[in-house]
Amino acid sequence: MPSVETKLSWNVAIVGTLILSICFGAPWILVVALKLIAAETGGLRSVPALAIALCWFGYGAGGILMARIAEKFGIRATVIFGAVMVAVGLALSSGGAVWQLYIGQGVFVGFFGIGSMNAPLYVYITRWFDRRRGSALALISSGVYVAGAIWPSIFQRAIAGVGWRSTMFYFGLFAVFIIIPLAIVFLRPAPELPATGRAAQAGVLARKVLDWPPNVTFSLLALAALFCCVPMAMPQAHLPALCSDLGILASHGAAMVSVLLGTAFICRQMWGWISDRIGGLNTVLVASAWQIIAMLGFVFTQDEVALFTVSAAFGLGFSGIIPAYVLAIRELFPAAEAFWRIPVFLLCAASGMAAGGWLAGVMYDRFGLYSVAFMAGVAANAVNLMIISLLVFRKERLAPALALR
Repeated sequence: MPSVETKLSWNVAIVGTLILSICFGAPWILVVALKLIAAETGGLRSVPALAIALCWFGYGAGGILMARIAEKFGIRATVIFGAVMVAVGLALSSGGAVWQLYIGQGVFVGFFGIGSMNAPLYVYITRWFDRRRGSALALISSGVYVAGAIWPSIFQRAIAGVGWRSTMFYFGLFAVFIIIPLAIVFLRPAPELPATGRAAQAGVLARKVLDWPPNVTFSLLALAALFCCVPMAMPQAHLPALCSDLGILASHGAAMVSVLLGTAFICRQMWGWISDRIGGLNTVLVASAWQIIAMLGFVFTQDEVALFTVSAAFGLGFSGIIPAYVLAIRELFPAAEAFWRIPVFLLCAASGMAAGGWLAGVMYDRFGLYSVAFMAGVAANAVNLMIISLLVFRKERLAPALALR
């Protein structure tokens, strides 16, 4: 059968990755400056941690609305709007008041900013690929890890030089001046269009997924994503602060985050290759099992060298999870539903990220150490593994019957 994939498909995927690697840099300013911001807001780490959580939840919720808008007005206009909103949100957050942090990060950077780019670009990219969709999803979803690998060390130096407020303001301007030209030049209508009309809708309504009603299967996928993203967020949001507590230099803590996310970026391409061969659900199961093992490493490790090692191992595990989920959604559900199922799923994943980052801050304020929070993350990961194991088991058990239909 003819394929929609061309060289242009990969050019668009690379540009989408670059856009996400810039817009996802915005929340990392809060991560790197977490202790400094906490010192200016009553000494509670839960305040900047909640701002980070609102950003995660905001971009997940915003993705549902903005993906629908992108369907109507096009991806180019949506991404341009998002870039402007990221700049507005960072300018507001740089005021430093608690309400400015919460609204700037949650509403502008999260909901209207990253929300206008992340989920719409996921949906958009899946329509440029039909043979190597898993590899393409692995690439574009690596944008968040490129951001984490590059920006923390840069922000550490910028904050030391000009302060976290100026760093926020100037990074917002940088995002606008880079993302808008990229969107204008490269983002054009995708070749694959979702099926429309009453016949397509009737076919969707009559279809079962894993021999369950479609929304039952989708709800289990979304719930699994929420539980796997709780532990996923904890080291990313709190590693610099944890290192500082252990007497490790702040610059080394930022470098540790870069190692974690740099490993995630490299290994995510490997997971994309794997998912194209074993499928999305099986890839989620393997990667999630690796994540829980690495999470246990954070509980029992306090040495600097060991923390670098565990960070790299954690990056290897969790890097394969989210794009594999999106691939599973495209494998299990019709293309006509991608514009709402992928953003809703990403909202659940972002909610887990938000809950994990905030929960670790609250537990630190309550117990004075991070090991308790990391154990809670291990428990959440175990719930995820049970749900995904159920779905994989059901898929394998039904495979012979589905092959005969």
